[in-house]
Amino acid sequence: MVRAMRGWVLVGGFVLGAVLAGRAFAGDTVTGEVIDMSCYLHHPTTSTGSGHRKCAETCAKKGLPMGLLTADKQVFLLLEDHDNPKAYAAALAKAAEQATVEGDKVSVGGVQGIVVEAVKE
Repeated sequence: MVRAMRGWVLVGGFVLGAVLAGRAFAGDTVTGEVIDMSCYLHHPTTSTGSGHRKCAETCAKKGLPMGLLTADKQVFLLLEDHDNPKAYAAALAKAAEQATVEGDKVSVGGVQGIVVEAVKE
């Protein structure tokens, strides 16, 4: 019986390792306009595009939340990967511009986000 339990523990360890390894390499890609969430949620029809660039850059510099607005009007909150803050900074530098962000999509309580691991040129 102990021998059988050891076998199951070993199999469970391999399965858990495979799941965690897959999670570490899993990633999603989302393309859209980098928006400042404060303005967009308050004024969605007037707070996008190049005409809103200066305001979006100002909001990003203040540390206000930024997001990614896709062509089908989905919004993803941009989240910093604490192990790779340069990728998040690169996304913020594209305020009011199109960007393709790679990272893990997350969703909690109806809010969806993406952990910024890379920004494609």
